[in-house]
Amino acid sequence: MTRTDTTTTTTDTTSSTQTAGGAAPRPPKPRWLLGLGPLVLIAVLLGLFSLLNGPGLSRLGEGVPPKEDVAVEDIRLTPGQIILTVRNQGPDPVSIAQVNVSDYYAPFSQTAEVMAPLQSTTITVSYHWVDGDPYEIALVTSIGGKITAAIDAAALSPERDGSFLGLMALLGVYVGIIPVALGMLWMPFVRRSSAAWVRGLLGVTVGLLAFLTFDATFEAFDLVAGNSSFGGPLVVILGALLSYLVLEATDAWMRRRQELHAAAQPAALPPGRLALLIAVGIGLHNLGEGLAIGSAYAIGSLALGASLIVGFAIHNTTEGLAIVTPLARTRPSLGRLAALGLIAGAPAVLGALIGATVYQPTLGAFLLGVGAGAVGQVAVKLLPLLKDHDGKTLTPLTGGGILAGIAVIFATGLLVVA
Repeated sequence: MTRTDTTTTTTDTTSSTQTAGGAAPRPPKPRWLLGLGPLVLIAVLLGLFSLLNGPGLSRLGEGVPPKEDVAVEDIRLTPGQIILTVRNQGPDPVSIAQVNVSDYYAPFSQTAEVMAPLQSTTITVSYHWVDGDPYEIALVTSIGGKITAAIDAAALSPERDGSFLGLMALLGVYVGIIPVALGMLWMPFVRRSSAAWVRGLLGVTVGLLAFLTFDATFEAFDLVAGNSSFGGPLVVILGALLSYLVLEATDAWMRRRQELHAAAQPAALPPGRLALLIAVGIGLHNLGEGLAIGSAYAIGSLALGASLIVGFAIHNTTEGLAIVTPLARTRPSLGRLAALGLIAGAPAVLGALIGATVYQPTLGAFLLGVGAGAVGQVAVKLLPLLKDHDGKTLTPLTGGGILAGIAVIFATGLLVVA
Protein backbone atom coordinates (compact mmCIF):
# COMPACT_ATOMS: atom_id res chain seq x y z
CA MET A 1 0.00 0.00 0.00
CA THR A 2 2.83 2.38 0.82
CA ARG A 3 4.59 1.70 -2.57
CA THR A 4 1.40 2.57 -4.47
CA ASP A 5 1.02 5.86 -2.65
CA THR A 6 4.62 6.79 -3.47
CA THR A 7 4.12 6.13 -7.18
CA THR A 8 0.97 8.18 -7.21
CA THR A 9 2.72 11.04 -5.45
CA THR A 10 5.58 11.00 -7.99
CA THR A 11 3.18 11.07 -10.91
CA ASP A 12 1.26 13.95 -9.40
CA THR A 13 4.49 15.85 -8.84
CA THR A 14 5.58 15.40 -12.50
CA SER A 15 2.20 16.50 -13.80
CA SER A 16 2.23 19.57 -11.63
CA THR A 17 5.75 20.41 -12.83
CA GLN A 18 4.71 20.25 -16.50
CA THR A 19 1.64 22.34 -15.72
CA ALA A 20 3.69 24.92 -13.89
CA GLY A 21 6.26 25.11 -16.65
CA GLY A 22 3.71 25.57 -19.38
CA ALA A 23 3.46 23.54 -22.61
CA ALA A 24 5.66 20.55 -23.38
CA PRO A 25 8.99 21.33 -25.19
CA ARG A 26 8.75 21.63 -28.98
CA PRO A 27 10.23 18.82 -31.08
CA PRO A 28 13.74 19.47 -32.48
CA LYS A 29 14.11 20.88 -35.98
CA PRO A 30 14.91 18.40 -38.80
CA ARG A 31 18.62 17.81 -39.31
CA TRP A 32 18.43 18.59 -43.04
CA LEU A 33 17.02 22.03 -42.21
CA LEU A 34 19.93 22.77 -39.88
CA GLY A 35 22.37 21.82 -42.65
CA LEU A 36 20.55 23.85 -45.29
CA GLY A 37 20.44 27.06 -43.22
CA PRO A 38 24.10 28.12 -43.62
CA LEU A 39 23.97 27.33 -47.35
CA VAL A 40 20.96 29.61 -47.82
CA LEU A 41 22.69 32.42 -45.92
CA ILE A 42 25.84 32.02 -48.03
CA ALA A 43 23.76 32.15 -51.24
CA VAL A 44 21.97 35.30 -50.07
CA LEU A 45 25.27 36.95 -49.14
CA LEU A 46 26.85 36.13 -52.51
CA GLY A 47 23.74 37.35 -54.33
CA LEU A 48 23.83 40.70 -52.52
CA PHE A 49 27.58 40.98 -53.13
CA SER A 50 27.08 40.42 -56.85
CA LEU A 51 24.01 42.68 -57.04
CA LEU A 52 25.88 45.56 -55.40
CA ASN A 53 28.90 44.92 -57.69
CA GLY A 54 31.34 44.26 -54.88
CA PRO A 55 31.03 47.24 -52.54
CA GLY A 56 34.37 48.94 -52.06
CA LEU A 57 36.15 46.80 -54.67
CA SER A 58 35.17 48.67 -57.84
CA ARG A 59 38.55 50.40 -58.12
CA LEU A 60 40.64 47.38 -57.20
CA GLY A 61 41.49 46.46 -60.82
CA GLU A 62 42.12 49.99 -62.11
CA GLY A 63 45.41 50.28 -63.97
CA VAL A 64 45.98 46.52 -64.00
CA PRO A 65 46.12 45.01 -67.53
CA PRO A 66 43.86 42.01 -68.16
CA LYS A 67 45.43 38.58 -67.86
CA GLU A 68 45.29 36.67 -71.14
CA ASP A 69 45.77 32.92 -71.05
CA VAL A 70 44.65 31.09 -74.18
CA ALA A 71 45.32 27.46 -75.15
CA VAL A 72 45.25 26.04 -78.68
CA GLU A 73 43.36 22.75 -78.34
CA ASP A 74 43.09 21.54 -81.93
CA ILE A 75 44.46 22.29 -85.41
CA ARG A 76 42.88 20.95 -88.60
CA LEU A 77 44.03 21.48 -92.15
CA THR A 78 41.66 21.62 -95.10
CA PRO A 79 42.43 22.82 -98.66
CA GLY A 80 43.32 26.50 -98.40
CA GLN A 81 42.41 26.73 -94.70
CA ILE A 82 43.88 26.25 -91.24
CA ILE A 83 41.19 25.71 -88.59
CA LEU A 84 42.13 26.24 -84.95
CA THR A 85 40.12 25.61 -81.80
CA VAL A 86 41.28 27.84 -78.95
CA ARG A 87 39.99 28.27 -75.41
CA ASN A 88 40.28 31.13 -72.96
CA GLN A 89 41.59 29.60 -69.75
CA GLY A 90 42.21 32.89 -67.97
CA PRO A 91 39.99 35.04 -65.74
CA ASP A 92 39.47 37.91 -68.22
CA PRO A 93 37.76 38.09 -71.64
CA VAL A 94 40.07 37.71 -74.66
CA SER A 95 39.62 38.87 -78.23
CA ILE A 96 41.74 37.62 -81.16
CA ALA A 97 42.59 40.57 -83.43
CA GLN A 98 45.13 39.13 -85.92
CA VAL A 99 46.49 35.79 -87.07
CA ASN A 100 50.08 35.47 -88.27
CA VAL A 101 51.15 32.37 -90.20
CA SER A 102 54.92 32.20 -90.72
CA ASP A 103 55.29 36.01 -90.77
CA TYR A 104 52.22 36.52 -92.96
CA TYR A 105 49.10 38.17 -91.54
CA ALA A 106 46.29 36.07 -92.97
CA PRO A 107 42.56 36.86 -93.15
CA PHE A 108 40.42 34.84 -90.78
CA SER A 109 36.98 34.41 -89.27
CA GLN A 110 35.95 33.21 -85.83
CA THR A 111 32.82 31.89 -84.18
CA ALA A 112 33.15 34.17 -81.12
CA GLU A 113 34.57 37.69 -81.32
CA VAL A 114 35.21 37.77 -77.57
CA MET A 115 35.97 34.69 -75.51
CA ALA A 116 34.64 34.72 -71.98
CA PRO A 117 36.53 32.70 -69.33
CA LEU A 118 36.54 28.98 -70.28
CA GLN A 119 34.81 29.75 -73.59
CA SER A 120 36.24 28.40 -76.85
CA THR A 121 36.17 29.73 -80.40
CA THR A 122 36.93 28.23 -83.79
CA ILE A 123 39.23 30.33 -85.95
CA THR A 124 39.25 29.63 -89.70
CA VAL A 125 42.36 31.06 -91.38
CA SER A 126 42.50 31.48 -95.15
CA TYR A 127 45.99 30.30 -96.06
CA HIS A 128 47.26 28.14 -98.93
CA TRP A 129 49.57 25.82 -97.05
CA VAL A 130 51.95 23.39 -98.73
CA ASP A 131 51.88 19.71 -97.91
CA GLY A 132 54.84 18.69 -95.74
CA ASP A 133 55.97 22.23 -94.85
CA PRO A 134 56.27 23.42 -91.22
CA TYR A 135 54.39 26.50 -90.05
CA GLU A 136 54.51 28.82 -87.05
CA ILE A 137 51.15 30.33 -86.07
CA ALA A 138 50.76 33.35 -83.79
CA LEU A 139 47.38 34.58 -82.59
CA VAL A 140 47.58 38.28 -81.68
CA THR A 141 45.07 39.52 -79.11
CA SER A 142 43.44 42.95 -79.03
CA ILE A 143 45.96 44.21 -76.44
CA GLY A 144 49.00 42.81 -78.26
CA GLY A 145 49.46 39.46 -76.57
CA LYS A 146 50.59 36.43 -78.60
CA ILE A 147 49.49 32.82 -78.48
CA THR A 148 51.75 30.56 -80.51
CA ALA A 149 51.25 27.15 -82.07
CA ALA A 150 53.30 25.04 -84.46
CA ILE A 151 52.59 22.65 -87.32
CA ASP A 152 55.61 20.38 -87.74
CA ALA A 153 54.57 19.04 -91.16
CA ALA A 154 51.36 20.15 -92.83
CA ALA A 155 49.04 17.35 -93.93
CA LEU A 156 45.41 17.22 -94.95
CA SER A 157 43.18 16.32 -91.99
CA PRO A 158 40.89 13.35 -92.73
CA GLU A 159 37.19 13.95 -93.23
CA ARG A 160 35.11 12.78 -90.27
CA ASP A 161 32.53 10.88 -92.30
CA GLY A 162 31.06 7.40 -91.96
CA SER A 163 34.02 5.63 -93.53
CA PHE A 164 36.40 7.45 -91.21
CA LEU A 165 34.39 6.45 -88.14
CA GLY A 166 34.33 2.88 -89.41
CA LEU A 167 38.10 3.00 -89.70
CA MET A 168 38.36 4.26 -86.13
CA ALA A 169 36.14 1.42 -84.90
CA LEU A 170 38.27 -1.11 -86.78
CA LEU A 171 41.38 0.45 -85.28
CA GLY A 172 39.91 0.02 -81.80
CA VAL A 173 39.29 -3.66 -82.56
CA TYR A 174 42.89 -4.08 -83.73
CA VAL A 175 44.51 -2.46 -80.71
CA GLY A 176 41.95 -3.42 -78.04
CA ILE A 177 39.76 -6.46 -78.53
CA ILE A 178 42.07 -8.72 -80.58
CA PRO A 179 45.22 -8.29 -78.43
CA VAL A 180 43.32 -8.90 -75.18
CA ALA A 181 41.70 -12.01 -76.68
CA LEU A 182 45.09 -13.32 -77.78
CA GLY A 183 46.50 -12.75 -74.31
CA MET A 184 43.67 -14.76 -72.78
CA LEU A 185 44.85 -17.80 -74.76
CA TRP A 186 47.43 -18.25 -71.97
CA MET A 187 44.60 -19.69 -69.87
CA PRO A 188 45.64 -23.38 -70.36
CA PHE A 189 49.24 -22.54 -69.44
CA VAL A 190 48.14 -20.73 -66.30
CA ARG A 191 45.84 -23.58 -65.22
CA ARG A 192 48.67 -26.14 -65.44
CA SER A 193 51.05 -24.03 -63.35
CA SER A 194 51.76 -24.86 -59.72
CA ALA A 195 50.52 -22.68 -56.88
CA ALA A 196 53.94 -21.05 -56.53
CA TRP A 197 54.11 -20.24 -60.23
CA VAL A 198 50.58 -18.85 -60.16
CA ARG A 199 51.71 -16.44 -57.45
CA GLY A 200 54.62 -15.51 -59.71
CA LEU A 201 52.22 -14.86 -62.60
CA LEU A 202 50.07 -12.78 -60.28
CA GLY A 203 53.23 -10.81 -59.53
CA VAL A 204 53.62 -10.27 -63.28
CA THR A 205 50.04 -9.00 -63.34
CA VAL A 206 50.74 -6.57 -60.49
CA GLY A 207 53.79 -5.30 -62.38
CA LEU A 208 51.76 -4.83 -65.56
CA LEU A 209 49.00 -2.91 -63.77
CA ALA A 210 51.46 -0.78 -61.78
CA PHE A 211 53.22 0.26 -64.97
CA LEU A 212 49.90 1.05 -66.67
CA THR A 213 48.97 3.23 -63.68
CA PHE A 214 52.05 5.42 -63.95
CA ASP A 215 52.08 5.37 -67.75
CA ALA A 216 48.48 6.61 -67.99
CA THR A 217 49.10 9.25 -65.32
CA PHE A 218 52.16 10.71 -67.05
CA GLU A 219 50.42 10.63 -70.42
CA ALA A 220 47.46 12.49 -68.95
CA PHE A 221 49.71 15.14 -67.42
CA ASP A 222 51.37 15.63 -70.82
CA LEU A 223 47.98 16.24 -72.42
CA VAL A 224 47.20 19.18 -70.14
CA ALA A 225 50.74 20.55 -69.84
CA GLY A 226 50.36 24.31 -70.21
CA ASN A 227 46.57 24.02 -70.29
CA SER A 228 44.97 25.09 -67.04
CA SER A 229 41.36 25.22 -68.26
CA PHE A 230 38.94 23.15 -66.19
CA GLY A 231 41.63 22.60 -63.56
CA GLY A 232 44.47 21.40 -65.76
CA PRO A 233 46.43 18.57 -64.08
CA LEU A 234 43.89 18.46 -61.27
CA VAL A 235 41.39 16.74 -63.56
CA VAL A 236 43.81 13.82 -63.81
CA ILE A 237 43.89 13.44 -60.04
CA LEU A 238 40.11 13.87 -59.90
CA GLY A 239 39.59 11.11 -62.47
CA ALA A 240 41.97 8.75 -60.70
CA LEU A 241 40.39 9.30 -57.29
CA LEU A 242 36.88 8.98 -58.72
CA SER A 243 37.49 5.62 -60.38
CA TYR A 244 39.46 4.27 -57.42
CA LEU A 245 36.73 5.17 -54.93
CA VAL A 246 33.91 3.94 -57.19
CA LEU A 247 35.58 0.55 -57.60
CA GLU A 248 36.27 0.36 -53.86
CA ALA A 249 32.65 1.21 -53.09
CA THR A 250 31.41 -1.35 -55.62
CA ASP A 251 33.62 -4.03 -54.11
CA ALA A 252 32.42 -3.18 -50.58
CA TRP A 253 28.77 -3.37 -51.74
CA MET A 254 29.36 -6.78 -53.33
CA ARG A 255 31.06 -7.99 -50.15
CA ARG A 256 28.09 -6.91 -48.03
CA ARG A 257 25.73 -8.77 -50.32
CA GLN A 258 27.87 -11.86 -50.02
CA GLU A 259 27.81 -11.62 -46.23
CA LEU A 260 24.04 -12.00 -46.33
CA HIS A 261 24.49 -15.49 -47.78
CA ALA A 262 27.63 -16.59 -45.93
CA ALA A 263 28.59 -16.90 -42.28
CA ALA A 264 31.91 -15.13 -42.68
CA GLN A 265 33.51 -12.81 -45.17
CA PRO A 266 36.28 -14.39 -47.28
CA ALA A 267 39.84 -13.23 -46.68
CA ALA A 268 40.40 -12.39 -50.35
CA LEU A 269 38.31 -11.57 -53.37
CA PRO A 270 36.77 -14.53 -55.22
CA PRO A 271 38.69 -15.29 -58.46
CA GLY A 272 35.73 -14.43 -60.70
CA ARG A 273 35.18 -11.04 -59.12
CA LEU A 274 38.89 -10.25 -59.18
CA ALA A 275 39.10 -11.11 -62.89
CA LEU A 276 36.10 -8.83 -63.49
CA LEU A 277 37.78 -5.97 -61.62
CA ILE A 278 40.94 -6.45 -63.67
CA ALA A 279 38.92 -6.42 -66.91
CA VAL A 280 37.08 -3.24 -65.85
CA GLY A 281 40.32 -1.50 -64.88
CA ILE A 282 42.04 -2.46 -68.14
CA GLY A 283 38.93 -1.44 -70.07
CA LEU A 284 38.97 2.03 -68.56
CA HIS A 285 42.66 2.29 -69.38
CA ASN A 286 42.02 1.21 -72.99
CA LEU A 287 39.25 3.82 -73.23
CA GLY A 288 41.83 6.54 -72.62
CA GLU A 289 44.31 4.82 -74.93
CA GLY A 290 41.75 4.66 -77.76
CA LEU A 291 40.90 8.31 -77.14
CA ALA A 292 44.53 9.32 -77.62
CA ILE A 293 44.87 7.23 -80.79
CA GLY A 294 41.67 8.52 -82.37
CA SER A 295 42.48 12.17 -81.66
CA ALA A 296 46.04 11.84 -82.96
CA TYR A 297 44.84 10.24 -86.18
CA ALA A 298 42.10 12.86 -86.62
CA ILE A 299 44.63 15.70 -86.66
CA GLY A 300 47.06 13.79 -88.87
CA SER A 301 49.89 13.57 -86.33
CA LEU A 302 50.05 9.76 -86.15
CA ALA A 303 50.98 7.49 -89.04
CA LEU A 304 49.05 4.36 -88.17
CA GLY A 305 50.92 1.89 -90.32
CA ALA A 306 51.04 -1.88 -90.02
CA SER A 307 54.14 -1.77 -87.82
CA LEU A 308 52.40 0.47 -85.28
CA ILE A 309 49.36 -1.82 -85.20
CA VAL A 310 51.68 -4.75 -84.49
CA GLY A 311 53.31 -2.74 -81.71
CA PHE A 312 49.98 -2.02 -80.04
CA ALA A 313 48.90 -5.64 -80.43
CA ILE A 314 52.01 -6.99 -78.70
CA HIS A 315 51.79 -4.32 -76.00
CA ASN A 316 48.15 -5.04 -75.15
CA THR A 317 48.41 -8.83 -75.38
CA THR A 318 49.93 -8.87 -71.91
CA GLU A 319 46.66 -7.45 -70.57
CA GLY A 320 44.88 -10.70 -71.47
CA LEU A 321 47.31 -12.64 -69.28
CA ALA A 322 46.48 -10.32 -66.38
CA ILE A 323 42.77 -11.17 -66.72
CA VAL A 324 43.06 -14.99 -66.80
CA THR A 325 45.73 -15.42 -64.12
CA PRO A 326 43.29 -15.12 -61.14
CA LEU A 327 41.15 -17.84 -62.80
CA ALA A 328 43.93 -20.43 -62.66
CA ARG A 329 42.04 -22.72 -60.24
CA THR A 330 38.58 -22.28 -61.77
CA ARG A 331 36.83 -23.45 -64.93
CA PRO A 332 35.13 -20.39 -66.42
CA SER A 333 32.85 -20.86 -69.41
CA LEU A 334 33.79 -19.59 -72.84
CA GLY A 335 30.97 -17.07 -72.61
CA ARG A 336 32.38 -15.63 -69.38
CA LEU A 337 35.87 -15.40 -70.87
CA ALA A 338 34.47 -13.68 -73.97
CA ALA A 339 32.60 -11.20 -71.79
CA LEU A 340 35.75 -10.40 -69.80
CA GLY A 341 37.67 -9.88 -73.05
CA LEU A 342 35.05 -7.47 -74.38
CA ILE A 343 34.92 -5.54 -71.11
CA ALA A 344 38.68 -5.04 -71.29
CA GLY A 345 39.12 -4.48 -75.04
CA ALA A 346 35.92 -2.94 -76.43
CA PRO A 347 36.37 0.46 -74.69
CA ALA A 348 39.28 1.08 -77.07
CA VAL A 349 36.72 1.24 -79.90
CA LEU A 350 34.61 3.79 -78.02
CA GLY A 351 37.70 5.81 -77.12
CA ALA A 352 38.89 5.93 -80.73
CA LEU A 353 35.47 7.15 -81.90
CA ILE A 354 35.32 9.85 -79.21
CA GLY A 355 38.87 10.96 -79.89
CA ALA A 356 38.23 11.26 -83.63
CA THR A 357 35.04 13.32 -83.30
CA VAL A 358 34.65 15.33 -80.08
CA TYR A 359 38.16 15.26 -78.67
CA GLN A 360 39.11 17.79 -76.01
CA PRO A 361 42.47 17.60 -74.18
CA THR A 362 40.98 18.00 -70.72
CA LEU A 363 38.46 15.24 -71.39
CA GLY A 364 41.25 12.98 -72.60
CA ALA A 365 43.31 13.70 -69.50
CA PHE A 366 40.33 13.01 -67.25
CA LEU A 367 39.61 9.64 -68.90
CA LEU A 368 43.27 8.65 -68.71
CA GLY A 369 43.17 9.54 -65.02
CA VAL A 370 40.08 7.35 -64.63
CA GLY A 371 41.98 4.47 -66.20
CA ALA A 372 45.01 5.05 -64.00
CA GLY A 373 42.93 4.99 -60.82
CA ALA A 374 41.11 1.85 -61.93
CA VAL A 375 44.17 -0.25 -62.71
CA GLY A 376 45.88 1.05 -59.58
CA GLN A 377 42.94 -0.09 -57.46
CA VAL A 378 43.04 -3.56 -59.03
CA ALA A 379 46.80 -3.83 -58.43
CA VAL A 380 46.21 -3.15 -54.74
CA LYS A 381 43.48 -5.83 -54.63
CA LEU A 382 45.90 -8.38 -56.10
CA LEU A 383 48.55 -7.96 -53.41
CA PRO A 384 46.91 -10.30 -50.84
CA LEU A 385 46.97 -13.12 -53.41
CA LEU A 386 50.78 -12.96 -53.56
CA LYS A 387 51.18 -14.28 -50.01
CA ASP A 388 52.76 -17.70 -49.64
CA HIS A 389 52.12 -20.26 -46.88
CA ASP A 390 54.28 -18.22 -44.47
CA GLY A 391 52.30 -15.03 -45.10
CA LYS A 392 55.09 -13.31 -47.09
CA THR A 393 53.99 -11.13 -49.99
CA LEU A 394 57.33 -10.29 -51.57
CA THR A 395 59.22 -13.52 -52.18
CA PRO A 396 61.92 -14.02 -54.81
CA LEU A 397 59.29 -15.44 -57.17
CA THR A 398 56.63 -12.74 -56.68
CA GLY A 399 59.20 -9.93 -56.61
CA GLY A 400 60.75 -11.27 -59.81
CA GLY A 401 57.28 -11.52 -61.34
CA ILE A 402 56.54 -7.86 -60.56
CA LEU A 403 59.84 -6.77 -62.13
CA ALA A 404 59.22 -9.03 -65.13
CA GLY A 405 55.75 -7.54 -65.64
CA ILE A 406 57.15 -4.00 -65.59
CA ALA A 407 59.99 -4.94 -67.95
CA VAL A 408 57.72 -6.73 -70.44
CA ILE A 409 55.15 -3.96 -70.75
CA PHE A 410 57.88 -1.31 -70.90
CA ALA A 411 59.67 -3.18 -73.70
CA THR A 412 56.50 -3.73 -75.70
CA GLY A 413 55.58 -0.09 -75.18
CA LEU A 414 58.76 0.86 -77.01
CA LEU A 415 57.34 -0.85 -80.10
CA VAL A 416 54.39 1.53 -79.98
CA VAL A 417 56.64 4.58 -79.66
CA ALA A 418 58.82 3.35 -82.49
